[in-house]
Amino acid sequence: MLRLKFNQEGLIPVIAQDYRTGEIRMFAWANEEAIEKTLQTGYAHYYSRSRKSVWKKGETSGELQKVIEVRVDCDEDAVLYIIEQEKNRACHTGERNCFFRDPEGREAKRVLPFEALQRLQEIIRQRLEEMPEDSYTVRLYKEGEDRVLQKFGEEAIETLIALKRGIPEEIRAEVSDMFYHLILMLTIRGIGIEEVLQELASRMK
Repeated sequence: MLRLKFNQEGLIPVIAQDYRTGEIRMFAWANEEAIEKTLQTGYAHYYSRSRKSVWKKGETSGELQKVIEVRVDCDEDAVLYIIEQEKNRACHTGERNCFFRDPEGREAKRVLPFEALQRLQEIIRQRLEEMPEDSYTVRLYKEGEDRVLQKFGEEAIETLIALKRGIPEEIRAEVSDMFYHLILMLTIRGIGIEEVLQELASRMK
């Protein structure tokens, strides 16, 4: 095992990164005991400098972080927890992650490109759970699986045409439409987009 370089207080900085979306969920500190408990239990543990004790993320709030992988930086003085945020709210404020403000204190909630597909599926799942009447997703879902498949097929053909025409703006728009209908169908089938990306990643030898 690598010899982690704890600071003079016996602590090391830890970043929690979401396995599905890639977003940084939170920053905290850990001591050796917290790291050991994380590795032993598979759930994120940190060290509270105010309480001077090890704590398990989500033990009281239910916002548990299942640890998929632990990585150590090149200098061995920082740790990365790659996690699944079980209830999707990492921050004690109720936000999905702790980095939701810009330097002037304004909300910074723009969805970043690397998390767009997973966040889109979150929205689709929410629509199908809440079934708002004014939702295109709900309306299409109610028309049946064959209709969803038909729409995906139409968008796939339009994507092919756009690729043939070679106009970047058209390509971006049509591929986005195709992705939406594909993810809707994956959601209906109970398949997470991260499962598809994991399959793709497994092929990268």
